[in-house]
Amino acid sequence: MKPSAKQSLTIRRATLEDMGVLLDLEQLFLGDRLEKSNFKHFLTKAKADVWLAEEKGQALGDAVVLYRQAAPSARLYSIVVSPKARGKGIGSKLLAHCEKAATFRRCAALRLEVREDNDAAISLYRKGGYDLIGKVDDYYEDGGTALKMQKQL
Repeated sequence: MKPSAKQSLTIRRATLEDMGVLLDLEQLFLGDRLEKSNFKHFLTKAKADVWLAEEKGQALGDAVVLYRQAAPSARLYSIVVSPKARGKGIGSKLLAHCEKAATFRRCAALRLEVREDNDAAISLYRKGGYDLIGKVDDYYEDGGTALKMQKQL
């Protein structure tokens, strides 16, 4: 993504040097947080993309997309936007970036799970063209229900 004159937001591939920033962003979740070992695996061994959204050198969000060998779809595993950056379109831009990356890898769809009570995220996904494809009770560590959503790319 290229920064514009009006906005200096960049989305780039995260590296191991970004570990502290990724962990700080992850603390924004109340539960089901990714840990250092998860990020290390995603950054070094997994078939994954870890994206970091920054503006003027400040991390505003991140996203993790997982891929499986010969699978027709990718999985948006995590997306986080800093509270101070919410309402500025960062989530939509991260989501679009993930979709482009999955398309580049020849994936036909992007799938995700979202907490049933996370209205802001559900709204983001619906506006982005994601359809509800299922529901999983007791999905999260606190017993919360997940909605399964998907977008054809």
